[in-house]
Amino acid sequence: MAEKTAVGEFSITCPIPIDEYPAVTLAHGGGGRLMNQLIEKMFLSVFGSPSAPHDSVVLKWPHENLVFTTDSFVVRPLFFPGGDIGELAVYGTVNDLAMSGARPLYLSAGFILEEGLCMEILWKVVQSMKRAADRVGIEIVTGDTKVVDRGKGDGIYINTSGVGVREHNLNIHPSSLQGGDAVILSGDLGRHGMAIMAVREGLEFESEIKSDAAPLAGIVLEMIEKGIEIHCLRDLTRGGLVSALNEIASAADKSITITEEKISVREDVQAACEILGLDPLHVANEGRFVAFVAQKDAGRAQKIIASFPDGAGAAVIGEVTAPVSAPVTMKSRIGSVRVLDMLSGEQLPRIC
Repeated sequence: MAEKTAVGEFSITCPIPIDEYPAVTLAHGGGGRLMNQLIEKMFLSVFGSPSAPHDSVVLKWPHENLVFTTDSFVVRPLFFPGGDIGELAVYGTVNDLAMSGARPLYLSAGFILEEGLCMEILWKVVQSMKRAADRVGIEIVTGDTKVVDRGKGDGIYINTSGVGVREHNLNIHPSSLQGGDAVILSGDLGRHGMAIMAVREGLEFESEIKSDAAPLAGIVLEMIEKGIEIHCLRDLTRGGLVSALNEIASAADKSITITEEKISVREDVQAACEILGLDPLHVANEGRFVAFVAQKDAGRAQKIIASFPDGAGAAVIGEVTAPVSAPVTMKSRIGSVRVLDMLSGEQLPRIC
């Protein structure tokens, strides 16, 4: 489009190929290649970014380093084994702050409610958010509420913004990655995505699959307090482990090699993935993260993470190398090497 302005000719050309994607697809929110294209070409090309993309941004303040992040939650169903949309909204925002090494302080909450929503359901969500906030020591200090027409909102959507403070001088960011860094995974994979899908698809197993939704700030702050040289952190939400590793490798201009036998996936989660034709390495989590630490600190970092109930399965799964032909590769159990690339499509819509 083009229009005359007081200062001359002004034109805007949409950077997303309209002939390929004339409308937003579910895959644009799935954590894979299309979502990254949307963020980079649509949003960052216009709004810009103070640094390479990360879960949150450190803001220079007169006396402190403030960390700020924002997120939205549209999970379906609203209540699922192991959690609900309210708890998820708090933990998801706190975890984004934690990935910059920040102590969470304040949270805003914006509610988009659908006409006809049962007040008892809303009350349960609000109470869940309060319990989650109390657990992690963050205050919900401001918010907003809007109501949309019946049939236009799917019950509840929640938008949050979080503010934290960075009390150290570490630059926890993909740009800090170094060759030889150890890659530590904080626990088993795929439980959140499979908990959601098991409910949606009516899958029943001997034991119920519960979401791994949990706050991660306590683990990260303990690592920092104990002097672990942390170079980068990333929580494994949409797109799972594979998307997180690819995003970091690309931003750091490094390659990452992991070992399959070091990665833990529960039998019931693996079975659910096989039934649905999914790869647990791409499935979303809400209480798992990867830590990139100096090789000298790998053992201590793994023990610190494993000392927390939500990090009990922590393991060193790989290392950072100089750039090679593929950003992320995995050594399989039979000794072959597999390239791990981002998905182009969407596996699990509406899981957070």
